Amino acid sequence: MSRNIYEKELGPGLTRRGFLKGCALAAAALGLSDELIPRLVEAAASSKRPSVVWLHFQECTGCTEGLLRASHPDIGRLILDIISLDYHETVQAAAGNQAEEILKETITKEKGRFICVVEGAIPTKDGGIYCKIGGRTALEIVKDVAPKAAAVVAIGTCASFGGVQAAYPNPTGAKGVGEVLGKPVVNIPGCPPNPIAFLGTVLHFLTFKRLPELDRLGRPLFAYGRKNHDQCERRAHFDEGRFVEQFGDENHKKGYCLYKVGCKGPVTYANCPAVRFNDVGVWPVGAGHGCIGCTEPNFWDTCSPFYERLPGIRVPGGGGVITDADSVGKKILGITAVAAGIHAAVGIGKRLTKGSK
Repeated sequence: MSRNIYEKELGPGLTRRGFLKGCALAAAALGLSDELIPRLVEAAASSKRPSVVWLHFQECTGCTEGLLRASHPDIGRLILDIISLDYHETVQAAAGNQAEEILKETITKEKGRFICVVEGAIPTKDGGIYCKIGGRTALEIVKDVAPKAAAVVAIGTCASFGGVQAAYPNPTGAKGVGEVLGKPVVNIPGCPPNPIAFLGTVLHFLTFKRLPELDRLGRPLFAYGRKNHDQCERRAHFDEGRFVEQFGDENHKKGYCLYKVGCKGPVTYANCPAVRFNDVGVWPVGAGHGCIGCTEPNFWDTCSPFYERLPGIRVPGGGGVITDADSVGKKILGITAVAAGIHAAVGIGKRLTKGSK
């Protein structure tokens, strides 16, 4: 076997231990049996690395930073070693005309084979003039590049659903990639998303020559198939009716449920409690801050105010295990749209009131 990333032990690249651990974490996240791990390892170690064109639009580059800085093991380096990142404005050495020539050459040479990753929302108002690169709008670029790819992956909530740019009143007409293209794409939302979600998607594609199973919003089920609420280490406190009433109180110090101070875990689909970000054992709820629902569409509008609980929800009141805790979560999901309307109406009312003064 020729030398590949599986055999690297020293230097700036990935160590064998880090490589194997990264593959094992991805396999666990994907729900693969132990028997399939060698197949995944073989696919990841192949010298035939898929070409990746990574486009940046309306975003803060936090998704890239979160990915490249991933550690424990070196997920960032593992990702860079299993793909050929041919175009990426943040990390590539080329700039200006040279960079644009590389983009053109890559999509021509690898047409139908490369993976197109999009980070950031696409502004569509006024012809998309609010984001331009190399004289072309983001709208023009994504419509040119994406149809030529073997797969399109929207990484981060901005690319998946529009993100903060699409929040009311959405002055630039920002939209997610799938909505702009008018066809399904793989959405890996989060602000930023867990690198394991992206790594698992890529490894699944390399191993099985197809994308992982997706939910109705285009999110990989292995990472977004369950609510944070159902996997949360504070769930027992919810079932028993033990809640933090305000940040810093005694219940907060005891690690009680954060639902009353705004946690949106019951309406948020992600694997944050099960696969900790960068494998360092920390996530917002574990650190004492409620989930803000960043993997959900329009979360800036539907899940805000972030420190207020969604209205109209009955919560357990203690006195033993609550048998209908799951139904409580379902009811929360059922009123999300209503809550969004309430919050939007309140926001509009406040703006109209201010405007009339």
